[in-house]
Amino acid sequence: MHRYRSHTCGELREDHVGETARLSGWVHRVRDHGGLLFIDLRDHYGITQCVVDPDSPAFAKAEAVRAEWCVRIDGEVKRRDAEVINENLPTGHIELFIRDMEVLGDARELPLPVFAEPEYPEDIRLTYRFLDLRRETLHQNIMTRSKIIASLRRRMEGVGFAEFQTPILTASSPEGARDFLVPSRLHPGKFYALPQAPQQFKQLLMVSGFDRYFQIAPCFRDEDPRADRLPGEFYQLDVEMSFVEQEDVFTAMEPVIRGVFEEFAEGKPVSATFARIPYAEAIRKYGSDKPDLRNPIEMQDVGEHFAGSGFKIFARMLEDPKNAVWAIPAKTGGSRAFCDRMNSWAQGEGQPGLGYIFWREEDGAIAGAGPLAKNIGPERTEAIRQQLGLEAGDAAFFVAGDPKKFADFAGKARTRAGEELNLVDRDRFELAWIVDFPMYEWDEDEKKVDFSHNPFSMPQGGLEGLETTDPLELNAWQYDIVCNGYEIASGAIRNHKPEIMKRAFEIAGYDETVLEERFGGMYRAFQYGAPPHGGMAAGIDRIVMLLVGAKNLREVTLFPMNQQAQDLLMGAPSDVFPSQLRDLHIRLNLPENG
Repeated sequence: MHRYRSHTCGELREDHVGETARLSGWVHRVRDHGGLLFIDLRDHYGITQCVVDPDSPAFAKAEAVRAEWCVRIDGEVKRRDAEVINENLPTGHIELFIRDMEVLGDARELPLPVFAEPEYPEDIRLTYRFLDLRRETLHQNIMTRSKIIASLRRRMEGVGFAEFQTPILTASSPEGARDFLVPSRLHPGKFYALPQAPQQFKQLLMVSGFDRYFQIAPCFRDEDPRADRLPGEFYQLDVEMSFVEQEDVFTAMEPVIRGVFEEFAEGKPVSATFARIPYAEAIRKYGSDKPDLRNPIEMQDVGEHFAGSGFKIFARMLEDPKNAVWAIPAKTGGSRAFCDRMNSWAQGEGQPGLGYIFWREEDGAIAGAGPLAKNIGPERTEAIRQQLGLEAGDAAFFVAGDPKKFADFAGKARTRAGEELNLVDRDRFELAWIVDFPMYEWDEDEKKVDFSHNPFSMPQGGLEGLETTDPLELNAWQYDIVCNGYEIASGAIRNHKPEIMKRAFEIAGYDETVLEERFGGMYRAFQYGAPPHGGMAAGIDRIVMLLVGAKNLREVTLFPMNQQAQDLLMGAPSDVFPSQLRDLHIRLNLPENG
């Protein structure tokens, strides 16, 4: 018999009754039932109930073990009595009567419980992550992550993509987030950088004649913590294709992403096709470029009903043509109590308030109520109701001003109303492409036009579009995939022509020297027969989080940092020895305390 096990803890069945088996694993819990000791033994594969009585030579050892001790158990497989069968366990029809036991590794008093998985402080969970990872839910999440990545690889290879590994040590690039810098010992005073993404390398692969690339790529960004991104590092499915237009990328990638969702959705419906929503429409309807389409609320412009009305605040705003009034319809929200809660929430968000109208039945007719209804009168109130398709028992909330300034808040109000009223169908996955992102935006701080997203995207219309269209009206061949309120992928058709790239950078105030200094390798490559190409990158951490129903990216990551970008388990970042700094020709210039 094998030194440690003949079977795993998830393997024994009724077919094994009467056999001698050897298991190794961790003591999940110990129960004393009047002389009989029950030990639930757990390993990576499952749990087996083991039983020992005082007549067994192993009883004294069994009495000594505690939760999370690592032990080997030998025993006889027996059938459970019918009344104690556990249908929730694959091994629930049998139990192992213990004949011998060996302690392979005892355990100190636990800093956090593994059994039952109660909520526990994050700093303890991350410091003792090796114990945290023994918990069933987290352990299963990590295994699901592994299966999702394997599925992505199979699907990508199945549609003709080849996996390549791009460099981890590279040159620093001027992107939105900070680089992690690595000092060079051989070249004093110079630094490598960890890649924020393999963007330039994958485009260079296309110039090199490779046709369809993908990679499960680690990416590193030294940026401030965000709710939807772990500090430090993350993984993405990185993709690039040659001789393609936007539709070709969609045709190739939509089945891959949808297929993975369908495979791991555990019966939850997945949208059969991806909606195509222009960026401007997404902002107007949902107040966000990553809308949760499970929320049925769609905002509408109702400015015509407030122009010249008795509600002077809105009426005066609408005298400026750039201003608007958006309505957030809220089915079933027609109570003063709910409207007042929404108004209080808006004030907590730093807003002066949130105007509303709610409708109720009066004398057999539907009438609007609330301060706005009184100010604008019944005819305008009824016109708003008709436009929004609302009935008695419904409400609408209103935001006004410059949509560029209030759209984000309006989107949050839409989300809040949908969640508060339980309008969101949480048991499905709604996927969509957001398309036609603006090429440029106005930088208020610098008082200049600048790139809105990826500066290497192809402008719609190419060089002619750059020359004949107002930069702030020009769209790019850029696109995102969104799911249930999260951006899970982003991509673009690339600007592969040097003359178009040069002009695009000129409009944003950068001359050709910027291209040559910051992106010289790629800019030079594009002057040697670059093919049209495009691609995308999908966030693996977010996809896994959505599919397992986790609320935090830490629940789908093996060894994450905390929100202060500290690895509490390994003690990183840490001090280094003076000799290491001398080798690197580095002298510290630390800030003064306080």
